[in-house]
Amino acid sequence: MNTNGNLYTIIYSTIIVVLVAAILAYTSLALQPKQDANVKAEAISQMLTAAKYYDKATLEQMGNDKILAEYVKDIDRALLINGEGKVIDSLDKANSEIYTESQLKAQNNLMKANNKNAMRLPVFIFNKDGKKITVIPCYGAGLWGPVWGYLAFADDMKTFVGAYFDHASETPGLGAKIKDDPSFRAEFEGKTADFSATKIFSIVKGGAPAGQTNAIDAITGATMTSKGLSAAIEQWLEFYKPYFTAAKPAEQAAVDSCVNAAADSMAVAADSAAVTK
Repeated sequence: MNTNGNLYTIIYSTIIVVLVAAILAYTSLALQPKQDANVKAEAISQMLTAAKYYDKATLEQMGNDKILAEYVKDIDRALLINGEGKVIDSLDKANSEIYTESQLKAQNNLMKANNKNAMRLPVFIFNKDGKKITVIPCYGAGLWGPVWGYLAFADDMKTFVGAYFDHASETPGLGAKIKDDPSFRAEFEGKTADFSATKIFSIVKGGAPAGQTNAIDAITGATMTSKGLSAAIEQWLEFYKPYFTAAKPAEQAAVDSCVNAAADSMAVAADSAAVTK
C-alpha cells in the first residue's frame, strides 16, 4: 500500500481513533467503581460534617473506607419520603446507599414541577450520644452553577445542629465561601426552621433582623449565590415540611404520652373522690 496515499492516511487515522477510543472506554470503566466510591464518600463526609461528628478536614484524612464504616456505625435509618411527607421506602444503610448530586438534581426538577407523588426525598437519621439527628439535603442554583448541601436538625426537628454546602463553580473568595468559610456554616448552629412562618428559613442580604431565629446573614459580595442557596433551602424545607410537622419526635411523644396518662389518672382519682364524698 502506498503510505503516501490518501487511502493509507484514512485507514491509519481510523485505526488510531478506534484504538484511542477503546483505551479511553476501558480506562473509564476500570475507574468507574473508584469514582463512584469517591462521590459516595464525599457526600457522606458532608453529612457527617453537618451533623457535627467530625470536621471536614478530619474526614478528608480518613479515606473512603473509614468514612463509609463511620456512616454505617452512626446511621440509625435512612428513609425515602414523597412530597406529602409519607415514608414510601428506605435506603440500604448496610451498603451506604445514599443520594448523590445527580439524584438530588432529579428530585429538584420534580419539586419545580410540584410532582409530589413522584418525589423520593431522602431522610438520614443518625444517633449521636443517645440523641437523634436528622439530616436532609438541599439543591438549587447559585450564580454560575448548581449549589447543594446538607442540613442537620436536633431531635426537636427544628433546631439546626449544623450545615454543610458545596458548589460546582461559584466565585472563589465570594460565592465559594458557602463551602470554604466555616464561619458561614457556623451561623446555622442554634438557628431554627420555622415551619409556621411564611418563610421557613432565609439568608438575608444586609443581615438578618435582630432576634430572628430563622434567618442568617448573607455572604458579603456574594448576593446571587446567597440568594440561590436561600431559595434552595426554602424550597426543600417546604417539601420536607409535612414530614417534619406530621408528628412530634418519638422522645417528646413518649413524654407527652406519660404526662397525659398521669393527668388522666389524676382526673379519674379526683372524680372517684368526688363521688365518694
